[in-house]
Amino acid sequence: MKAVYTPDHLRHDPKVELERSVAHSPWEHIGRGEIIKDVLSADDRFEVVAPSQWGTDPITAVHDPGLLRFLDGAWQEYQRVVGDTREVVPEVFQMQGLRNKMSAGSEPSAIQGRLGYWSFEITTPLTEGTYVASRAAVDTAMTAMQFVLDGERSAYGLCRPPGHHATTSLYGGYCFFNNAAVVAHHVASTRGVKVAVLDVDYHHGNGTQEIFYDRDDVLYVSLHGDPARAYPYAIGHGDETGAGRGLGANLNIPLPVGTDDDAYSSALDTALRKISSFGAGFLVVSLGLDTFVTDPICDLALTTEGFRAHGAMVASLGVPTVVLQEGGYDVPNLGINAQSWLVGLGA
Repeated sequence: MKAVYTPDHLRHDPKVELERSVAHSPWEHIGRGEIIKDVLSADDRFEVVAPSQWGTDPITAVHDPGLLRFLDGAWQEYQRVVGDTREVVPEVFQMQGLRNKMSAGSEPSAIQGRLGYWSFEITTPLTEGTYVASRAAVDTAMTAMQFVLDGERSAYGLCRPPGHHATTSLYGGYCFFNNAAVVAHHVASTRGVKVAVLDVDYHHGNGTQEIFYDRDDVLYVSLHGDPARAYPYAIGHGDETGAGRGLGANLNIPLPVGTDDDAYSSALDTALRKISSFGAGFLVVSLGLDTFVTDPICDLALTTEGFRAHGAMVASLGVPTVVLQEGGYDVPNLGINAQSWLVGLGA
């Protein structure tokens, strides 16, 4: 199996994040990408290759061009205006209630205000190389996609930063550009086939859902921790089934605390039956491995052996499949868990 990797991910290198009201070392860090790369490189079932460059058109096909422009220069502008700081986070968010009884307002002119205009939370710092790394993650995803379009049964994109929390016009949740959505839109709009996005990350992919919520050519199916207790809290409920033409093309399967391999397999079977009935001709998997039993920000109970079984279940669909890395924060086990899932898929 082709595994697409670029060292450009190292350019996004935050050293601190604010999460659960505590400043600490970030869960999402460069070691995640490196451990997966090292494990796959040592396995002759995988061929680790560099991505080609795809430019910005695939990004602006799904994202507000203003988000791209903002991320291109936000960190540098903050250094000029505010002062020297390694990580940059919002201070004020342009929430609806802030301008209650007034117009919605436009993008603020001050960089401090613009941060809160384009971001929806505070755990996702910008660093000097974030934009370069995020562009490279999209290139990684698109290159893996192209291998599959060219005839490979499946391919893997080691995307970092991840992407599934990024909405049309907002970054957050460690995500800046939505790698899976960029690929799904490109295939659906250029190949004339239905595309399914299967999101198996512990955290609901609110961004992917938002991007495709009113479309009938892309199905979004997500298995995740119940938003009653799990990030991003406000979205990912079972009654969110799509809107307009997209009604019925969105399926959320919230999972209870302690879901193990067998219970997860049952939920995954439901997801795969939905994908099959949708008639998808191409599958994008948002591969979050933070469902692992010892993941530090998860409360499910999947195992390495379970990941292999779940990869095999996805392979049974017989649909061309591109797998893109999302979460997974038990770093010592992250590489072998990615390997196990991909081997189950048929690496």
